[in-house]
Amino acid sequence: MSLLRARRDQLLYWLPGPIAGLAAWLIFIMVGDTPLIRASGLALVIVGVTLTLRHMGALLAIIGALALAFSPAFWSQTGGPSDGPAIIIIAAVTAFVTAIAITELGKRPYLALGLGMAVFTIIFFSQVSTPRSLRLTGLLTAWLLFLLVDALRASNPRPDEHPPLAISAGQYTAMLVILMLGVLNDPLFVLLLPGVALGLWLSNTPIPRLYWLALAGIAVLGTRGIAQTYISETWWNVSALDAHQANLQVRYIIPDGWREGIRWVGLIELIVQQFTLIGAAFSVLGLARMARWHPVLGTVLMALYAFYAFFGLVYFGRDREILLVPLFIIQIIWLTYAAHVFAAWLEKVPQLRTIRPRWLVNGMYLVLPAYLLLSIATSG
Repeated sequence: MSLLRARRDQLLYWLPGPIAGLAAWLIFIMVGDTPLIRASGLALVIVGVTLTLRHMGALLAIIGALALAFSPAFWSQTGGPSDGPAIIIIAAVTAFVTAIAITELGKRPYLALGLGMAVFTIIFFSQVSTPRSLRLTGLLTAWLLFLLVDALRASNPRPDEHPPLAISAGQYTAMLVILMLGVLNDPLFVLLLPGVALGLWLSNTPIPRLYWLALAGIAVLGTRGIAQTYISETWWNVSALDAHQANLQVRYIIPDGWREGIRWVGLIELIVQQFTLIGAAFSVLGLARMARWHPVLGTVLMALYAFYAFFGLVYFGRDREILLVPLFIIQIIWLTYAAHVFAAWLEKVPQLRTIRPRWLVNGMYLVLPAYLLLSIATSG
């Protein structure tokens, strides 16, 4: 009986991910007129984000993930030409079956996730051969953050939670696999590596030296790729202020962009555009509370956010908004955490217990994805 209850609890914990993914998938196809394969890839990102948010509550996780799905930057990846080779569907199924098989036979779900991603990526590259695939970057980012957040919550819990647990070998191995896949796809993915390394170091988990050498190798590979892909001698010495005022759009870095106040204003406006001014303000509140109650997790996410924010300041490409999707995923983690903390605070108010504060907060938070979706429907 206890085994059946454990299975049921496990199913209920993982179920919100597929629910949010299915809802997003249907809307991507019906509203966004997105081809099947592209919609499926984007939906898998939403599944990963939902599971990252799952510990804050099932409904909050679903609502937060859907808010990301309907944000302008993420939604801009919908639509597009007809599907490519149908073998990609086989790749997704193969990856899923591989993950399930390893999970059931070896009881190593995190390693299964990493290997499943590897199978999918290899077949994706062999059939589509798309360098710097933005959809693949989003997919790998979502699931890397899921692994990282899950690991840090276990290894650095609040004092009133369970005792600290070491990060399993399967978890940090899966992170290494996804980092390698991401950097091979787009060297910009290396911006996530410092945060992962910081999180592993702060987790007090004994990590083999060979692992750190592998991380260093990925860092060198990614840095070299960024220098070759995003840096040009032609644009290196151009004034960022002049480039911004001329509305220059080149897919390269202009290094003094971070010094110009107008670039900071533009980046803030881009963030506000994704989740509204109220959403952006509440995400700051979420960061503040996370830094208080989960200092290691808050520090790591701030480090990841800072690297991508810096890139957003110095990069002048037209695709900047899409390349900053990892930044927006972190933003939605903070925003959902703010809603979670607000609900927990309301539950402590005796006068509000009769109205179920958590349901009230869920309803208020639901306004954000509903508003974003309405904006999409009316503008389209």
